[in-house]
Amino acid sequence: MYFEEKGKANTAATAREVIRVAKQRKINYIVVASNTGETAEFFKGTDFNIVIVTSAYGFAKKGESQMSDEKRKELEGSGMKIVTCSHVLSGAERSLSRKFGGVYPVEIIANTLRMFGQGVKVGVEISTMALDSGAIPYGEEIIAVGGTTRGADTAIIIKPEHANDILSTKICEIICKPHLG
Repeated sequence: MYFEEKGKANTAATAREVIRVAKQRKINYIVVASNTGETAEFFKGTDFNIVIVTSAYGFAKKGESQMSDEKRKELEGSGMKIVTCSHVLSGAERSLSRKFGGVYPVEIIANTLRMFGQGVKVGVEISTMALDSGAIPYGEEIIAVGGTTRGADTAIIIKPEHANDILSTKICEIICKPHLG
């Protein structure tokens, strides 16, 4: 499925398609990028293992999370797991590029994935973060849901690897994404 536009307007359609494909393919784990919890709401009440991946504390404002404590408790209370950690495809390396200029290897991986759209990069990143934190099992195909800026407009079936072997990750299928043109 391809969307004509990028962004938040595609969140409901992305969630519906993800749930349909997960049922059809018997995929048990869905990993969703959601900094505030708004996108996570679309996956409440499903029969899947939902893992929400948020940006690290300090990503937007030093010392703070973009997700409120109340929203975090609400989502966890509904059975969702929440992973909060540094972006695996930038993290400390971004500090180096900002301070010294240039591009570093992990940023090259991120920019290569962006050739398929921001959401594909996010999907690879969050699935690796979820795997590294132990929130999803190793060796299984899962669905990763990401987007362009806010909301969700991209979903992929992926067999992630740990960050220390990220180049062995397999993007098995693109479920939906915005048309890039």
